[in-house]
Amino acid sequence: MTRVLVTGGAGYIGSVVSRELLARGYEVRVLDALLYGGTSLLGVLGEERFNFLRGDIRSTQAVTAALEGIDAVVHLAALVGDPVCSRKPELAKTVNLEGALQLFDLSRQRGVQRFLFASTCSNYGRMADTTTYLTEESELRPVSLYAQTKVAVEQALLSAARSSETPVVTVLRFATVFGLSPRMRFDLTVNEFTVELLVKRKLTIFGEQFWRPYIHVRDAAQAVCLALEAPPAQVHGQAFNAGDTSQNFQKGTLAELVRSQIGDQCRIERVQKAEDPRDYRVRFEKIARALGFRMTRTVEAGIREVIDAVSSGLISDVGHPRYRNDGEMNGA
Repeated sequence: MTRVLVTGGAGYIGSVVSRELLARGYEVRVLDALLYGGTSLLGVLGEERFNFLRGDIRSTQAVTAALEGIDAVVHLAALVGDPVCSRKPELAKTVNLEGALQLFDLSRQRGVQRFLFASTCSNYGRMADTTTYLTEESELRPVSLYAQTKVAVEQALLSAARSSETPVVTVLRFATVFGLSPRMRFDLTVNEFTVELLVKRKLTIFGEQFWRPYIHVRDAAQAVCLALEAPPAQVHGQAFNAGDTSQNFQKGTLAELVRSQIGDQCRIERVQKAEDPRDYRVRFEKIARALGFRMTRTVEAGIREVIDAVSSGLISDVGHPRYRNDGEMNGA
């Protein structure tokens, strides 16, 4: 298998996945509507094994063209995150749910051998008991429209996998992603906390006690590649939490990790909040055991690289809407 279609390949995770696949010798085609622009792909546009198609996954014509000659699909394209999905609920349903299912059906019709779906640990919602950890066998309790669309697609794909051996279907439930990407985002918790304390010297946390797991964007790309390269019997019809158990943090602890690298002059204001729809700790032993996944970058390392990128002036306009998925979009 050498030819991979990455939908949403210009995005925060997709632009890193595309580069990692190229580095591993794959031929990569990206299909992206460029809602947040396409400058993230300028560095790979001249690569011999790379090509780009601008298009919407809701378009049968665009998807059919993108699937020509493709062996595997990595489906990342979506309206990502609770804010943008809440603001544009109908668009979120047509893109995240209907578009994903159409892409899978067309992939199956055209003989695609592998289909990897990017999902989220947000599917777990809120734990009744945060002294325990959630696994792939835990109940899914989506509380946001974003997570609801992801769960619906997961269920459809895994059901299809039970009745057919092809394509090989794999679901990756990513922890909250952080770190530097060619399509940078500062609305993700680790990146956001770092920039707030670095630039404004203050941060307000709502509900410091709530838990989340985290994964560096490069490790997310590594997980995608490992899933594509694993023997079909190990990954077909399987969902994997993607992350590392050691990287579960409460929001308050996360803020202190940032402050420890910036300095005590930073001020953290804690606002008590009794309820958060997402509060969960997750285990990641399955992906380590089955795919050999090993974390390469900790939250602390991600904080440091964001600090370095902003302090050095490589990124100077951190407040620009293009760095947020709840900000301005070029389309839709």
